Amino acid sequence: MKRLNNSPISKSKKISRRYFIGKTATVAAFTLVPRHVLGGSAAPSEKVNVAIIGTGGQGIVNTKQLFNEPDARVVALCDINEESDYSMFYYGGTAGRKPAVELVRKQYGQACPTYQDYNEMLDKEDIDAVLVATPDHSHAIVNLAVINKGKHLYCEKPLCRTVYETRRVAEAARKAGVATQLGNYGHSSEDIRLACEWIWDGAIGDVHDVHSWTTTGAQRWTNLTDRPKETPPVPAGFDWQKWLEPVPPRPYHPDYAPVRWRAWWQFGSGTIGDFACHHLDPAFWALKLDQSDTFSVEASSIGTTEETCPAGSLIYFDFPARAGMKPVRITWYEGGLMPPRPAELEAGRSLGDHGILFIGTKGTILGGGWGRSPRIIPETKMRAYKKPPKSLPRVRGHHRDWLNACKGKGQASTHFGYSGPLTEFVLMGNAAIRAGKKLDFDWKDMKITNVPEANTFIKPNYRDGWTI
Repeated sequence: MKRLNNSPISKSKKISRRYFIGKTATVAAFTLVPRHVLGGSAAPSEKVNVAIIGTGGQGIVNTKQLFNEPDARVVALCDINEESDYSMFYYGGTAGRKPAVELVRKQYGQACPTYQDYNEMLDKEDIDAVLVATPDHSHAIVNLAVINKGKHLYCEKPLCRTVYETRRVAEAARKAGVATQLGNYGHSSEDIRLACEWIWDGAIGDVHDVHSWTTTGAQRWTNLTDRPKETPPVPAGFDWQKWLEPVPPRPYHPDYAPVRWRAWWQFGSGTIGDFACHHLDPAFWALKLDQSDTFSVEASSIGTTEETCPAGSLIYFDFPARAGMKPVRITWYEGGLMPPRPAELEAGRSLGDHGILFIGTKGTILGGGWGRSPRIIPETKMRAYKKPPKSLPRVRGHHRDWLNACKGKGQASTHFGYSGPLTEFVLMGNAAIRAGKKLDFDWKDMKITNVPEANTFIKPNYRDGWTI
């Protein structure tokens, strides 16, 4: 492997590479060579030196997870924010550089270097791998900077904010040969593998409909509809201009950052971007959706504006026959919308706040969010089912899976060759919401064929002089 020569995002250089969905998902295992050749690749017997870019709530969650892995060491931290209150989220407490470095100090008995500029950190520190947990709008530029340095990469979901950025990052990672993993941690579970094996075994016949939902997410921003007019001062220790890169500038407001950015098309990807790489992952894998060259998507929503993501939406993805499987409709529900209650579901048994239903010609499987606890319903039918032999490789944990890949032990299970197409599939739902029309998507050529003007939602607008 060699480093890429072009910069990830700049005022003068442009990355222009293609990859074909489903055709490059299997990449040769990364071959280890001396660290100085690869700019930081660890030998199998060594610890993997990991840097964290983005120490907000999820960045701190990931940092704590890495503490549990004996061959990983967090050696550097980067965030544009020193410290902010994240208590409105499940993380609780505060997040930022200061709380994160205190966790490192407590874990190892000493602090690690901290940075506001990730490029400076990548240049100065002895890093093998990087975990990215920044807001969606900066995933592409940060991921490409990491890849260009030849570092292994773990990125929180969604892989990027838009289809175009996702395609560029996945292709760059494939060509660089770095070990990658998306933060859709349910993909490393036993449960998602069972769902795939049962469906492939014909447990419920041909799957023709899938319903998946989340009731959480958008309630944090349903009051946000337009840009705030107030221009309060930027909090001390927060580099607002660095946070904005590479999107067009606007004044700081706490409705944007540090915690409510997901509400805004300019910065986030809404509820579907937050949850669907988790909840729709079982359908994407089990139904081999990446082996389709085309699909259509149509959406309705409430609370959507030119500036903000919806408070609730209903999205239909229609896939043709592929890989020996029948056509299937995938329906996504968010913001409190729910699918019809299956007749097979026992009285008193809830669908739950997050979940997925596979409906086939011979039965139904109900699972929780994140691919959890799939069961054929009713339970009497589950108990009567003779489970097939396990055919998919099992892994011991999501971060463990990535660290093994960093050390040359095969690919992580949701590497970007898989999770890039998964993310593109999910984000086409946002394109349909914003277009307000049914869209036919040519996946191979990354093009909406029936509503050409909707292609503006495939690739975002950047700050003047910036491009990918």
